[in-house]
Amino acid sequence: MVAELTDWGMIALGAGISMVGGCIGTGIAQAGIGSAGIGVVAEKPEKLGIVLLLLVIPETLLIFGFVIALILMLRIFG
Repeated sequence: MVAELTDWGMIALGAGISMVGGCIGTGIAQAGIGSAGIGVVAEKPEKLGIVLLLLVIPETLLIFGFVIALILMLRIFG
């Protein structure tokens, strides 16, 4: 019983770490892309679509972290 609870705790901790890692990575990437993108759009407004696309790409880090966390949590509750 105790070993099972410890296993659940480690799985939950791993799920939390994957979410936090994805969020921090996405935030760092979007900070750099966003600040550079504002400069590009200020000079060439027609590049807005490309800048928005480049700003969305780092969101995949967050999605990957969420999927990993979901898979791990399904091991506990599934």
